[in-house]
Amino acid sequence: MPKALVAVVLAAVLCAACSSGSNKSATTSKATSATSASTPSTQAGASNWPTYHHDNARTGVADDQPPLGQPTKGWESADLDGAVYAQPLVAGDKVLVATEANSVYALDPTSGRQLWRAQLGQAVSGGSLPCGNIDPSGITGTPVADPASNTVYAVAFLASGPHHELFALDLGTGAVRWHRAVDPRGLSPRVEQERGALALSGGRILVPFGGLFGDCGAFKGAIVAVPADGNGDLSTYTVPTTGEAGIWNPAGETVDQKGEVWVNTGNSASQRTFDYGNAVIRLTPELRTADFFAPTEWARLNSGDTDLGSTSPVLVGDSRVVAAGKSGIAYLLDRAHLGGIGGALAQADVCDAAFGQPAVKGTTVFLPCVDGLVALRTDGDRITRVWRHDGQAGPPIIAAGAVWVVDGSGRVSALDPGSGSERYRIQVGEPVSRFVSMAAAGGRLFVPSDDRVIALSLR
Repeated sequence: MPKALVAVVLAAVLCAACSSGSNKSATTSKATSATSASTPSTQAGASNWPTYHHDNARTGVADDQPPLGQPTKGWESADLDGAVYAQPLVAGDKVLVATEANSVYALDPTSGRQLWRAQLGQAVSGGSLPCGNIDPSGITGTPVADPASNTVYAVAFLASGPHHELFALDLGTGAVRWHRAVDPRGLSPRVEQERGALALSGGRILVPFGGLFGDCGAFKGAIVAVPADGNGDLSTYTVPTTGEAGIWNPAGETVDQKGEVWVNTGNSASQRTFDYGNAVIRLTPELRTADFFAPTEWARLNSGDTDLGSTSPVLVGDSRVVAAGKSGIAYLLDRAHLGGIGGALAQADVCDAAFGQPAVKGTTVFLPCVDGLVALRTDGDRITRVWRHDGQAGPPIIAAGAVWVVDGSGRVSALDPGSGSERYRIQVGEPVSRFVSMAAAGGRLFVPSDDRVIALSLR
């Protein structure tokens, strides 16, 4: 079992946060720090991985890493206080790790030493929920860091209620600046899960919601937009469905350069009338529906729980989108006109089932599937499978000229992007979920393994 770490109550900080705005709810929070002074969040020449898959487009690409040399294991963190489902983040001189015990840790990237820990409240017992497969359930969705404002944002699932609370933490110390409830209007927090990653776009934090494992209760997919300074009203987009259609994959939403928000939804409850289940949806920055695509067989996918939403949309080049889900079919779409029902430019049966977020480099998409990592070429209006690397693949990333993937056994592999041949491998601990992914920054790879993080040197 994960070892609990001692925390000291920062009463003065919390009281200040609770009194800073009437729309911000009060919740117990604790933090411990290796230093009492705030430290800069960035260093000259340091590289960052501030959000899931590196950027809002969820490319998974860190182009600022040195060429792959002879990788070695650098350090392994001490046991943290809960399982790590979220992707680690890197902001300057800190590696940020969130746990299902509702803690956010800052670790030293060179040694793994704990710099601070913010404990945000009691997590929800899995046994108290009508379904689900995470116990306890705390911070599941990947937080987002903003080095410019020296802030990290995380959503905790709190036992009081239960409910979901967005926290803004000081990157230097872990102190809570403000926090407020962020559950979608009209939906029950008990059956909504915040598994998808947060995004910072247009001065707002985007928070995606979907159902628990098992699809119990009257949940619906939704995105809540929260002003990044904590002040002002929340905006909510709810999928216009009779039920379900969750936005639940680990990437959550994809955001393009214009601030438009792209999501894939899971199966909905409808069998007769299309209601945006199993769809690719493009939203305006104001979270209004602008366009959509759905497979011709959307009703069959609904009836079989065959979610298109097991991945997030992949933006390819300037004009294309790739979507793939549990059916193993990849759809190539025109970004300017998604085509409605059946309007794909091309489609191909590429694997048994896709789960987690792909990485994309140029016109090649690296798709994680239950039967391997698949490279897809998307030149023109065609989609072609180029190679497959065997093994249940987690969400890949691209760094140091290689495609990195962790499989279900905990094998981390560096693959040649062109051929899929393995250039390096190392065995780490088995991940807690097929959705676990890595981060790369500062010449290192940071790999979650159960309740720890392992650092590999890329040089």
